[in-house]
Order: sequence, then structure tokens, then C-alpha cells
Amino acid sequence: MLHRWSIWLCLCICVYAPSAFAQINSAARYEINAKRIGVNPASNDALPRSREFIRLDSTYYVGYMYEGLYKYNRSSDYLGYKQAIAPLRKALALLEKDYGQKLQTLYTSFQHMDANRIEFEDFYVTANTLYACYSSIEMPDSAMALLNKIDSYHFQRDFFNVGSSRAWLYHRNRFYTSKDHPFLKNSIQENEEEAFKQCYSQLAYINANRQANNYWYGDYASRDDELITYHYLALLYDYNQNYDSSRYYYSLLIAGDRVSWSNYANMEHVVGDFANAVMDYSKQEYKQRFALVESDYYLPMLFVYADLPKTSIAIAQEKITESGSIPGFGWYNIALARGYLYDGQLDSCELFLNKAANFKELHINTTLTQSQYEFTINLLRIQLIDKKMSLVKFFNSGWWYSLSGLYEMCALKAEKLLLEYALVNAMVNNPERDKLVYELFCSEATVSFDESMYLLKDFCLPFFEKKYRDYAQQDTRPKINRYFRLNVCRFLQEQGEDDEARRECEKLMNQTIPFDNSETGNDDQIDFNYEKLYAYRVFEIMTKTSSGKDYQLYRNNCFEAYPQLMLFSEVPMEMNVSFEGMQNDPVIRNVISDLSDCNIELSNKDGIPSAHIQFNKIGDTYQAIINVISANNKTVVANGELLFKKEEGIGRELAMRLFGKGGAVKPEPAVN
Repeated sequence: MLHRWSIWLCLCICVYAPSAFAQINSAARYEINAKRIGVNPASNDALPRSREFIRLDSTYYVGYMYEGLYKYNRSSDYLGYKQAIAPLRKALALLEKDYGQKLQTLYTSFQHMDANRIEFEDFYVTANTLYACYSSIEMPDSAMALLNKIDSYHFQRDFFNVGSSRAWLYHRNRFYTSKDHPFLKNSIQENEEEAFKQCYSQLAYINANRQANNYWYGDYASRDDELITYHYLALLYDYNQNYDSSRYYYSLLIAGDRVSWSNYANMEHVVGDFANAVMDYSKQEYKQRFALVESDYYLPMLFVYADLPKTSIAIAQEKITESGSIPGFGWYNIALARGYLYDGQLDSCELFLNKAANFKELHINTTLTQSQYEFTINLLRIQLIDKKMSLVKFFNSGWWYSLSGLYEMCALKAEKLLLEYALVNAMVNNPERDKLVYELFCSEATVSFDESMYLLKDFCLPFFEKKYRDYAQQDTRPKINRYFRLNVCRFLQEQGEDDEARRECEKLMNQTIPFDNSETGNDDQIDFNYEKLYAYRVFEIMTKTSSGKDYQLYRNNCFEAYPQLMLFSEVPMEMNVSFEGMQNDPVIRNVISDLSDCNIELSNKDGIPSAHIQFNKIGDTYQAIINVISANNKTVVANGELLFKKEEGIGRELAMRLFGKGGAVKPEPAVN
């Protein structure tokens, strides 16, 4: 009897419980919908509200959506985005379970659209945020699966830009194959072709629904959607070196007031239009929170080209202070290290390269990758080591007689060999090495033309000489062609073929460097405001391959073009240095003696740079005021100041400051 009553009770529960639960569920959801009004998912109140909503009805998507949005808005690292994914996934699944059918028929009528507007808006923000999380922590397979899910709804107006987003995923992961991610093709070229295909498919979809969408949303709705796709086409054509097409799409974006000035400046940068690139990198525009702003990485690089490394340093420092330790911090530290490197401040360069190396960077909102990040750091380290070795020779012209000098040089050479080995392995395994390392000024490159040379000059010089001759013949960028020719001259000089290097470099110099600094508008000639690094490298080759009066002339030109680099050229600079004040003080005498031991040819001749150092003493602190002018009376250092109490290392530091090197007014501890 009891058994039969148990069966009857179970049947009653099965029959009546769903109805009772549905009523409770409906009431709870009504309460949730009322309470969510006025609660911003980005506010501090969002998380406790999300927990309350989940308690009221754990089968309703709203609580999980609020939790996911709250966590996403506060994420700036891998763990944060990872934690946001779970509630967003659950929210999307529950939303589709309850409202998927209504979303499928969203565009049946205006009334149906209006009745389901809130659910569609929630679907939109949840899916977009989930996609952003996947993209932020390198989950392209999940991102593509999400786009396919969205595409299955066949929305009349594609607010999600599915085709463009797919194109981005193909381009962003172009160097992988289907073995890594099943949706990809098996070569960079095929992935790029698929990216273009997706963009043009997006445009076809927009055009097919143009009439209906313009009726629903206004006459310019389809045009707005097209502009989003044009953005991706401009990027793709830039990367694939079809600059005319890239300019065409950027012109449409500018006309539509939808251009990303940073991306446009990238294109100007790679075609050698440096002045306009600086202007456009500097323009204000929307910047995504917790993401690398590429203009803040590339703009300091352009000031390095211009012999304005101190400006480069200031820009990078300001950005680091503003952004803090969020994604982009590592890249900004690399930019800062580059500024210090070209300003001769090697200790500071090493410090910030180490900071970048120890930072876990997330490459959000960019196509730059972790492999590029590590490659750039190591390539700058190689240049840093080269400069350290040059300083050993600068400080002590007889370094090979010194055990400490020999030991330091051997240690640096060993460190450099290990780095070069690591970089060569990275290049061998990088299918993009031609574009990102060899071909100068690629849109995705993160190293400068000068930095690439520091790696390549230590390898198969005849191979690279021929390669760069071919580039000079084939590259279609008039303002970049000279950089390929410059590298040919550098490879010739590195091989010891001085006569041929001088002949080719002299021809290049006469064609590209107007010695009266005039602006002719000729693409063959450099913009002296932004191409002083180029000019310095030309004059450096001419100096090292010339003799007599030509040697003196080009050496002076080097000093005028980029004096900081003369420190590391291993070419002794002839300079008229005068001292004033306190020369009988034993500390000052030792400082002057140390300076004189450096690789500077002190002379009283005319037609050479001249320097004046004024020594003073304030209490127990010595002061040195430094002024330097070039052979043509151009100011190199104006009232530079150095304060010190002890003499150790100060003579060497003063010698470096004669070349425009920056640094603290009061070095602490004293420079070694």
C-alpha cells in the first residue's frame, strides 16, 4: 500500500512541479528585470547584483551576464579574461536556450524586433564581450566557433561584422596552419587570401541586404557597415604591400570619419612618409582600455630616426606612467629602452629591456605577437652588447693589453653569440622572417631598419648583399628604396670591400642627401628632420672607407648628424676641448686625465667640433657645465650639467656627454 502511495506522489510531482516552477521562475525573472534597471554592468554594484540574480533564478542568463561583464571590465591580464569567460559562456547558452528561436525570427516585423529588443541587445553585448575575451588570451578556435554560431542566425543586419572578424582571425594567426588551428589554411599566403575573401564576402552580404537595412535603420546604415570592412581591407592591403589600394580604403575611411589615425600612420611610416606619420600618430582618437596603443610604440621609433632620442624617451616614459602595468606596458618599455640605447644611456636601456622581458605581455587589439615581442627584445640586446664592446674600446684604446678589458670583451662576445644563436633559431622557425626582418619597414615589423642590420651583418654577408640588391630593384616605395641600397653598402663595407662600398655609398649620398638641407619635394632625397639616422649611416660608411680630407669631412658630418652614435663607431673623433676653472684641484685633474684617456683626438685645429667644460664647486659638490658645437657651429650640447662628489668614472661620463649622451645631472652611484 505504501509503495503505491509513493508512486502516486512521484507522479503528482512530475505532473504539477513544472507548472509550479514556471510560475516561480516567471516571478523571479520579473524581479530580476526590474532590479537590473539602472545597474551598470561596469559599476561596483554589478557583482553583488549578479549574485543576487543567480540566487533568484539560476536558469536565467542575466545574472551570469552581469558577472561576466563585471569581470571583463576589470580584466587586464590572462587570469582576469579567463575568469570572465565561464559566466559569459553560461549566459550565452542560457539566453540561446530561452530566446534562440525568437532571435532566429528577429526581423519578421518591427513589432517582433521591438518585443525582443532587450534580449537581442543582451545577446549582442554578451557575444561581443566573449569574443573579446577569446581574442585577448589567444583562443582563436573558440573565437571562430563563436562567430560561426552568430552567423547561423543570419541576422538581416550583421552588427557583429562576422566576415570582417573572421578576416582578422585569419590575418592575426596567418603564420599558423590547420595543424595548429583547424579553421586556418596551410600557408601565410593562403590565410591572407582567405582574409580578403571574408572581407569581400562581408561586403556582398551588406549589399544583398542594403535595401532592407536602409529601410529599417536609415539611408546610411549600409554605408556605415561598409566602413568597418574597409578598415580591415586597408590593413590587409598595407600588410600585403599593395599601398595604392590601402590608401584608397583609408581615403574612404577618412571621408566617412571612421579612420584609425594610428593605423593610417602605420601605413605612412612604412612608405617613408615620416613627417605625416608623426602628425597622424599624434592625433587623438578612441583608445581601448587595457590594450596596446600601437602609436605609442611606433611614435618614439620615429623620433629615434630623427636624432631626437630624448624626445623618444620622454614620450615612452609618459605613456608608461599613464598606463601602469597593463597590456602594452612591455611594448612601451621596449620603446623606452630603444630611446635610451640611441641616446647612449646603456645602463638605462638594459634596465628597461629586462623589465620588458620579465613582463607577461598580452597583445590585445593588435596583430603583434609574443614571438615578435621576444625577438625585438633580443635584437635590441644584441645592439646593446655591440655598443658595450665599443665602449670598452672608447674608454681604453689599449684594451687588448688589459686583463680586465680582455675579460670584459670575451664575456660580451660570448653573450652575443648565445643571443644570436637564439635569434637565428627564432628566424628559422618564423615563416614571416622575409617580411618582418629582411624587408624593411613592413607594416607588422617591430624593429627598425637599423636594428635588422645589427643581426644580419654577422651572418652570410654575400647572401644578404645580393638579397638587398634585389630588394632595391623590386621594391616600389620611392622613399624606402634608398634604405635597401644603404644596407648593400653596409654589407660591402663589412666584407672589407671598401672601394666598392665607397663608390656605391657616394652615389647614394649624392642622390639622397641635399647638403644644403633644402626641401626639394623629390622622393629620392631625405627629409632631414626625420632621417638623420639614415644620414649618419651613410656618412659612417664614407668615413670608414675614406682617407685624408674626405675622412675628416665625413667624420664631422657623422658628428653633426647623430653625435651619440659616434661614441660607438670606433672612429676616434677629433675635437678641440677646453677646460675652465679649478684645474689645480686634484679631483678635477684626475677627471680631466680620465677624459683624455678616452678615444678622442684632442686638437687645437680649426674646422673640427669644439667643446668647453666649466668646472665649479658648491660646498662638497663639483659641477661641470658642458657646451659643444660642431665644425659648422651647430649646437650639439647646450649648458649640459653634471654634478659629482667623487671622481670615479666622471671623466668617462664627461667624455660621453661631449657626444650629446643624456643622463642624470647627478649620477648615483658614480659611473664606473
